[in-house]
Amino acid sequence: MSQADNGFDLAVIGSGGGAFAAAIAARRKGRSVAMVERATTGGTCVNTGCVPSKALLAAAGARRGALDGQRFPGIRTEAGPVDFDALIDGKDKLVQEMRAEKYTDLATEYGWDILPGTARFTGDRDDPALDVTPGDGGGSRRIHAAHYLIATGSAPWAPPVDGLAEAGYLTSTTAMDLDVLPESLLVLGAGYVGLEQAQLFARLSTRVTVVARSRLASGEEPEISAALQDVFADEGITVHTHTRLTTVRRDSGGIVATARTREGRRLELRADELLVATGRRPVTDGLNLEAVGVTTGARGEVVVDGQLRTANRRIWAAGDVTGHPQFVYVASAHGALIADNAFDGTGRTVDYRHLPRVTFTTPAIASAGLTDAEAVAQGYTCDCRVLPLPYVPRALVNRDTRGLIKLVADAATGRLLGAHVLADGAGDVIATAVYALAGGMTVRQMADLWCPYLTMAEGLKLAAQTYTRDVTKLSCCAA
Repeated sequence: MSQADNGFDLAVIGSGGGAFAAAIAARRKGRSVAMVERATTGGTCVNTGCVPSKALLAAAGARRGALDGQRFPGIRTEAGPVDFDALIDGKDKLVQEMRAEKYTDLATEYGWDILPGTARFTGDRDDPALDVTPGDGGGSRRIHAAHYLIATGSAPWAPPVDGLAEAGYLTSTTAMDLDVLPESLLVLGAGYVGLEQAQLFARLSTRVTVVARSRLASGEEPEISAALQDVFADEGITVHTHTRLTTVRRDSGGIVATARTREGRRLELRADELLVATGRRPVTDGLNLEAVGVTTGARGEVVVDGQLRTANRRIWAAGDVTGHPQFVYVASAHGALIADNAFDGTGRTVDYRHLPRVTFTTPAIASAGLTDAEAVAQGYTCDCRVLPLPYVPRALVNRDTRGLIKLVADAATGRLLGAHVLADGAGDVIATAVYALAGGMTVRQMADLWCPYLTMAEGLKLAAQTYTRDVTKLSCCAA
């Protein structure tokens, strides 16, 4: 028997960053909210994405630092074997604490219920509703609302490789829940997930091989890709770029994969486990979107306009499910914007021009604005400068000069168009560049601004100074 609920202002499918941002914004406006979650509250970020992966990366980085016992004169360190059970248990406890503090407890505080179950649209374009079926097989519940938000996120996607499904493989989710640390790991994919996971396991003592269809971090500047490949080589990670996996099978010894290089050379690769990190796809299965007039795109993404409204004026979408950049801060911005547009008619849109991105390798990759190639494609004549980290004092005192800073500027005006960093703390550095980009600053203005000495952000100032002077002949304070 179905129970009907009427009178909600907003019904949300999903409980991740975008869902919570919209629900909080709606409650602050005095609006009633119902939220449906078919799995674990909190979505990808806190449960299987940002939080657990960065926690494990920090732990692996600490072990790597201990193994690098002669980095600083007079300081000797060492690291014993990894207690993998304790490491995973610690990660799980952190996730549970943050899920409670940042999600379930907040829903209680703001005053909305999270309904466990699978949501499916019913009705028609003019009168949509949600049927919610609980996982325990109990009676379904029908929810009516003035507005609906699809915030169902994305899930790992695997390419069509012969034998892959039969052999079995890990994803970024399941890799962080292993019971035993594998002795060897084959990683397919060299985007941010593949790179982070490859270095994570390598620093925990696993022998890692990466297979990349193009170059490492192919969306970044080629100088960053090349420098990162050198870092991986130094850490014992084998990399095959411009290589495609052709077949996969599993035998008594583990995974056996064949691959083909760009030159046509055949490789046979063996490992205990295979991690597929080739991207994610929006999750829309079972939502019955066509019944209420919501359209999807080629990759299954919910099609939205600039205000994040679907083809049905009462239904909105936020986060990964829209096919927009897959960052939790994008999803959260979407959620808050939708609440304003739905309830206040503000007509807000999202400006992605200066959106930063970070890959949490060591050194980390961070970028904002246009790459050199993107700027040329948009008609700019570019003036680009690359500053190697040996010219950044912070890197020298850290005794780690692996990396670089690249600035992309408009040759006609000197205006900064993009900033790209491979360095320790690159994510913090790029936040400074975002403000420079948003403010329309020129590289000369950046070169003349105050910047504290012995910070990595000083590298941005130094890189800007390369446009007008020889930084190799400056004193230590970059004046």
